[in-house]
Amino acid sequence: MEELLKEAAKTQGEMTESKQPTQGTGGFMDSYEESMKEIQEGNLIKGTIIQVDQEHVSVDIGYKTEGLVPIREFLDSNGNLLANVGDEVDVLLVRKETRDGNVILSREKAARIMLWNRIKKVHQENGTIKGRIVSKVKGGFSVDIGHVAFLPASQVDLRPVKDLEEFVGTAHEFKILKYDRKKENIVLSRRAILEEERNQLREKTLQSLQEGTVMEGVIKNITDYGLFVDLGGIDGLVHVTNLSWGKVGHPSASYKVDERIPVKILSFDREKGKISLGIKQLTPDPWSDAERKYPPGTKITGRVVSFKEYGAFVEVEKGLEGLIHVSEMSWTRKVGHPNQVLKIADTVEALVLNVDNTNKRLSLSMKQAQPNPWDAVAEKYPVGTVIEGKIKNITDFGLFIGIDEGIDGLVHVSDMAWARKVKRPSDLYQKGQIVRALVLKVDKESERFSLGIKQLIPDPWDLVPDKYKRGMRLTGKVTRITDFGLFVELEEGIEGLLHVSELPESQGLSRFQVDDVIQAEVINVSRKDQKIGLSIKQMEESSEKDFYKTYVNTRKEATSNLGELLLKQMVSLQGKGTSDSEESDK
Repeated sequence: MEELLKEAAKTQGEMTESKQPTQGTGGFMDSYEESMKEIQEGNLIKGTIIQVDQEHVSVDIGYKTEGLVPIREFLDSNGNLLANVGDEVDVLLVRKETRDGNVILSREKAARIMLWNRIKKVHQENGTIKGRIVSKVKGGFSVDIGHVAFLPASQVDLRPVKDLEEFVGTAHEFKILKYDRKKENIVLSRRAILEEERNQLREKTLQSLQEGTVMEGVIKNITDYGLFVDLGGIDGLVHVTNLSWGKVGHPSASYKVDERIPVKILSFDREKGKISLGIKQLTPDPWSDAERKYPPGTKITGRVVSFKEYGAFVEVEKGLEGLIHVSEMSWTRKVGHPNQVLKIADTVEALVLNVDNTNKRLSLSMKQAQPNPWDAVAEKYPVGTVIEGKIKNITDFGLFIGIDEGIDGLVHVSDMAWARKVKRPSDLYQKGQIVRALVLKVDKESERFSLGIKQLIPDPWDLVPDKYKRGMRLTGKVTRITDFGLFVELEEGIEGLLHVSELPESQGLSRFQVDDVIQAEVINVSRKDQKIGLSIKQMEESSEKDFYKTYVNTRKEATSNLGELLLKQMVSLQGKGTSDSEESDK
């Protein structure tokens, strides 16, 4: 109500000024006739407060009696009285005279009529009216202009507004798009005023635009392909390729909406109103002098600005970035992604490897800016050195043992034991366990450090040729059964193969089981291939030969004795026959 009354007072003032009498006789007569007119009900009258009591405010309106206004029409929202004796007020004559002879006036109705008169005038003259956005409603806002009006959300600004709440409680000038006094509907627009201001500013800006000019603008929108900058009623585009001499990510990472920035006008199409802007062009191209400033071997300090799968980009200076490939990040670590070693905004030291001005490429290395620990490893740990270290990792193919800071040695599964084939290293070792190993090989180029555990003790196969001779009969336990034969453990870590072809014809693999204890004969020994061949068939054949030999030897011995007996018998008989013949002759 207070706003309505203020607006009404303003309107009445304008109306009063427009009706000021002109100088001269004609003006004086018009004024006199006006003052003599008899007041009528429904007239708007300007009066002066002459008295204030508990119920009414008495107003002198130049009539034979004072007019009365209910005191509630002079109270604000907090109950404070806004009437003082001597104040001039605009009132509406509601009743000319009551039974008591009083004139009834209304300040509120006067203000309402004057407001609608002003609304009509503003709309007709395409003027503006001030109001305060009081609340958000469906589709827009409720605005107090002395009367509740509607402001559509699309009419609050030049561009769509994401957060409507930020406008609640703010005061602005508005255009009246349309109104209906009977329905008491009023539709406002702030956008129409902004568009007019923008068009005026646009024309002024267009007159001053020239290619090469440096201007200050305000970022109005940020997209994947660049920045839209308001130069003053007209927008220009800074394409991403013109943001920086170096590589850039998304523009929103470096700029914000409503930020003021300097830009250079690169090109301007006055007819189409298209303006191409540049930011990097405000400074010289750093690549033009990069070869001279950063020759290979130069140490630089830079800031990590972005990552790719293959490396990190480092800002060496504004607009000039170099790439540290993942392979150049560490002497001792296998880096899969740069974020395993670095973070965005980290400051790093690096060595320049190569500069390509034409393609704007600067290759850097972190590891080569530091001493290579592999240079000292071969001298510190020559082949044959026994080392002791902690198991840092266990894989299916071996153990990684920490040697020096950042350098691990590998004990392959094949170098863990002479006596058996290790399938799962985790069955024998635990992470964090301290172990001893022998240095087998140091490959600086491939950055490999090979260790062995089994090499700390003699190889049992070195003794096999002397221990297991061909023709020996051995007893062992079946450890594995395959399609081609049996593997027989002769001692811990030493196995022999009984091929299926070395089984007797009457026997097959099906009659054997794992852990069966069998006897077989050694038929071949190979230290080089670490193989011992066994045979049951050969053993049985050897047994039969031995039995036959024994049998034959026994028969030979028996036959020899029989001959001797027969000979003796024959000699005996022959001797006896001779004696009988002599007796006969006698």
